[in-house]
Amino acid sequence: MPGPGPYLLHPVAKPLVFSLTLLPFLWLLYGAAADLLGPNPAEHLIRSTGQWALRCLCLTLAVTPLRVLLGQPALARFRRMAGLFVFFYAALHVLCYAWFDMGFEWLEIVRDIARRPFILAGFAAFVLLLPLAATSFNRAIRALGPVRWRALHRLVHAVAGLAILHFFWMRAGKRDFTEVAVYAAILGALLAWRLWHRWRATRAKVLS
Repeated sequence: MPGPGPYLLHPVAKPLVFSLTLLPFLWLLYGAAADLLGPNPAEHLIRSTGQWALRCLCLTLAVTPLRVLLGQPALARFRRMAGLFVFFYAALHVLCYAWFDMGFEWLEIVRDIARRPFILAGFAAFVLLLPLAATSFNRAIRALGPVRWRALHRLVHAVAGLAILHFFWMRAGKRDFTEVAVYAAILGALLAWRLWHRWRATRAKVLS
């Protein structure tokens, strides 16, 4: 297997990845300030923050397959950062919805969650992200222990399913599923790889 690319271990690598992943937020911030987000800036912000949460989720789930397939274990050092950016953009998505759509009317937000299935699915995905973000630090890993920590972080699979369901139901009214299908295919392939890899590892233990 090839050794780790020197660029992956370079001290600048993590700040560079952090900056690149933060760029969409900075662009949205600039676009909102400069009135560049089109005729409905609120809708643009809600939609864009949700899409970037989904893209970061795809990136997070792609780290392990790429690490194994490319023989680059150093890629693992970016996974936690990518996962935290999933939470960051998902939190912005929820904030934009609560602010621009609902005016921080909390009772109306609760009713909206109960009334509309796609809001419920998205909210459930965000709730599942909360413990993942809260335990994405070394102290939490030590407190939980590696086995329980890994079991907890398998909730990311449920997050992926709920995120796709949220996106699907949101687009159902417009009957536009092209983008949904792309994300579903990517996440489905990544989750299928994980299941296959786990099955192969279990089978190897049984046969050894």
